Amino acid sequence: MRRLYGTPALILAVALTAVAAAATIGGHGALVTVGLLAAIGAGSLVAAHVVVLARSRGRAGPLSRQFAFAVAIVIGPLLLALVVIGLLMFVSSHDAELVAVIVVFVGVIAVAAGQLLAAAIMRDVEAIRDGLAAVGRGERELRISTTGRDELGELADAANVMIEQLRTEEAARDQSDQARRGLVAAVSHDLRTPITSLALLADAVGDDIVDEHTRRSYLDRMRTHIDALSALIDDLFELSRLEAGDIRWSLERVPLRELVGETVAAMRVQADLKGVAVHAEVPLELGPAQANPEKLQRVLFNLIQNAIRHTPADGSVVVRAEPVADRIEIEVADTGDGIAEPDRDQVFDAFYRGGADASRTNGGAGLGLAVSRAIVEAHGGQIWLPDSSAGTRVRFSLPAAM
Repeated sequence: MRRLYGTPALILAVALTAVAAAATIGGHGALVTVGLLAAIGAGSLVAAHVVVLARSRGRAGPLSRQFAFAVAIVIGPLLLALVVIGLLMFVSSHDAELVAVIVVFVGVIAVAAGQLLAAAIMRDVEAIRDGLAAVGRGERELRISTTGRDELGELADAANVMIEQLRTEEAARDQSDQARRGLVAAVSHDLRTPITSLALLADAVGDDIVDEHTRRSYLDRMRTHIDALSALIDDLFELSRLEAGDIRWSLERVPLRELVGETVAAMRVQADLKGVAVHAEVPLELGPAQANPEKLQRVLFNLIQNAIRHTPADGSVVVRAEPVADRIEIEVADTGDGIAEPDRDQVFDAFYRGGADASRTNGGAGLGLAVSRAIVEAHGGQIWLPDSSAGTRVRFSLPAAM
């Protein structure tokens, strides 16, 4: 059986009443008064529990009605006690009538005050209810306001924080979905062209409609498309792993002067074919970086190849490195056409192509800069485009080896 909450208070009230009644009335009258008030008090507690039970089952009605029940539970027993005690003549009829009038007056004021308080609370409750209902319908540009700075106000503030979090998370999700759709479209586009060319070249070779020299030329072109597809798939795989945090390479002390020199020497053949001069400017005293040499060299290959591709003949590409505080910054600068200001913030996005080839990925799959950014950030560094009066500068930082 459930415990009757409020029993300790009832026992204390009965004890105090017994002491008072014994001192003022005495004898049989005191016993009757104590018994009467104990019965009325117990009945009031039972009535309160009935209201609570009805509320838990959704039968108590709105809060205003529940406030009215609470006032009735308080005032009703007082009137009943006065009537019974007056009938038993423990007090004079004149005194009982006067006290009854006072109790009725207090009861009316209590009801009016309770309704006023209930109305204010109900407005706040309805504001929170309507706001959450709007959120449930998908609205996110709203703020729940209450008139009180109490628990309901705290609940409204918590709901507003939740709405803001929902808005932020949904915006990020929408942006991610849009980026994913763009990625799929870009990959489809970049796969379709070489695959279509491969199919045509394969048909031509297989139909024996070309001579041996042309067949070899077609096979070389097929090899070029296959290499491009392989590079695209490798870049996609690398980018997806890095963005997922799947990093399985170790860091070590990398002597940058040697690594930059080797990379520039490897890219010099491609630069010479286009008539572009490429060289390194790395000080002898430059300390090592804390990095993975293979991944770092891949970043340099991507940046230098991109710079060569967008630098006209007789232009130049320079790779520089210098210590800055506890980091080392490496820069690839060219004398090409540069990047338009509106496109500078997006050049490191996968497959981004802005006006006039602003992504500087013309001739490539559009993943070189995105992969480079992911590798640099996985090292704890940053990559950006410094201001340049001519050409383009791509600069990135790495932690210096301790």
